[in-house]
Amino acid sequence: MSRHRALRAKVKRGIAKWPVLIVVLVVLLGLSWLALSWAGSVLDKRSQALAQNCSEGDSVLRVSVTPSVAEAVRDVARAYSATRPVVYDHCIAIEVISADSSAVLEGLTTTWDEQKLGKRPHAWLPDSTLWANRLSALNAKLVGSAPKSVGTSPVLLAAPEAAAPVLKDFRWSDMPGVTDWTKFGQPWGRFSVAMPDPSANTSSALAIQAALAGGKGPVTAESLGSDAAKSSLTKLAATVPPEVPPTTRDALRRLGDSATVNAAGFSATPVSEVDLFKHNTGKEAPSKPLVGVLPAGPAPVADFPYVALGGSEVGEAEVRAAQAFRDFMTEAPQQAILARGGLRVESTQDRPSPSPGVSWSPVTENLVAADATTTQQISSAWASADRGGQVVTVLADVSTSMKPRLDKVKAALRGQVDRSVSGSFGLWEFARDLDGSKPHKQLVATGPVSEKREALRRSIDALKTAEGSQLYTALAACYETAHDGYVAGRVNRVVVITDGTSDGGIDLAALKEQLHGTDLPVSFIAIGGEVDKAALTDIAQTTGGSVSVVEDVDGVEAALGQVLSTKA
Repeated sequence: MSRHRALRAKVKRGIAKWPVLIVVLVVLLGLSWLALSWAGSVLDKRSQALAQNCSEGDSVLRVSVTPSVAEAVRDVARAYSATRPVVYDHCIAIEVISADSSAVLEGLTTTWDEQKLGKRPHAWLPDSTLWANRLSALNAKLVGSAPKSVGTSPVLLAAPEAAAPVLKDFRWSDMPGVTDWTKFGQPWGRFSVAMPDPSANTSSALAIQAALAGGKGPVTAESLGSDAAKSSLTKLAATVPPEVPPTTRDALRRLGDSATVNAAGFSATPVSEVDLFKHNTGKEAPSKPLVGVLPAGPAPVADFPYVALGGSEVGEAEVRAAQAFRDFMTEAPQQAILARGGLRVESTQDRPSPSPGVSWSPVTENLVAADATTTQQISSAWASADRGGQVVTVLADVSTSMKPRLDKVKAALRGQVDRSVSGSFGLWEFARDLDGSKPHKQLVATGPVSEKREALRRSIDALKTAEGSQLYTALAACYETAHDGYVAGRVNRVVVITDGTSDGGIDLAALKEQLHGTDLPVSFIAIGGEVDKAALTDIAQTTGGSVSVVEDVDGVEAALGQVLSTKA
């Protein structure tokens, strides 16, 4: 028995090794997965932290905005900042600067004045593509990307409360022919629409375009040169009151301060809907709001384009940030913010309330806008009609480098002569040894365009190239003659079209000694990259003129229209 028990005690059951190995392997795999997940999470968090800490630092995107929507855009900028935007490892902050479009254009194309305008912007939101077109005509490189509208505002006719109901059937095309309130059955005397300088006031420029279109538009270069268009411009200029306020805001203020119709010296003024809304609800709102009338027929519309700017002052981070902010502004929540500020947007029909004087009437048809070049031509045609027109002397470069460009320059000059309603025009050419040993020749003495038109056409058609390019000597002679023939009370200017530098004759210092100041501005249209822009800018600033840089000759016509449309 005892042996049997001993045998049973010696028998032991073992545990298999393979299940243990499997368990250990699973545990190790699980620990490895956890370790990798932890490491990945740490790396992700470090990456996020690096981005949020902005390894490349902070960057400020400066946006110049037309005053009527500056507050609304600031609200959008605050919403954008709340998203903590990072572009190219830069933390982006938006700085919105309220500035008139005319001042921004002048600053971008001449010398930027930080005391008046703040630091130079990376993006621009004017009230109309008119301004983007003007910037492109003066220097296309400053437009970094195609403008994109963030909202619209139709142009209205602002009038005193008593006059508004009477104008319910008024059309923009009526402006050239309506001179008296008797047309509307009222005894208020002369009917006149104040048109603040269209080269600086968008609503005036769009109203003139609508008056010339006569329908849905667009105005074309051909229609602008017609006798009908010239007649309309002449009549429209004749209806302008003797004293026109310099800006739309000034015109609104004058109308708002007037107790009766025509007490301001004029009857009404064109204004964008959002500008009228701001005028009637702002800090200086009149006791009696002005009333906005939407004229019958196709409506001219301010399209508020966002323009990302280009040039050496704009870095890659600012370029991308400008594009990102543009896209953010066109999303529905931000569009609602702009709508509350007075713009019309597609995503909502909400309108600000209260809005005294603004009824937000539905626009059934938009005026088809003229193209960029024709838009510039309209402005210069108006300048030639308004108050007797201006006195223009053109000095054209006919050096051999101009040979492939001369036909386009001649076409631009012919078009300007043909479209000019009034004013005076003269033509010179320069190269070397054109008139004996002189590097310049007066082809048509500056005089009334109505009398000189045929002579100007013949001389323009006969332009041909010659050797040399003694710009400074030629300009000194042309300038002196233009100064001697100065016409008081009119805008007098010299316009130089050139594609090169001065290769002889007097130097820049000697030329500047012969310039008489800013009463006779010299403006340059510089074609291509061979010009001495610094020297031309020096001359222009000395005389109060401008420099338009066009990369190829196709831009000359728009640039000429822009130069001749300004009152400077």
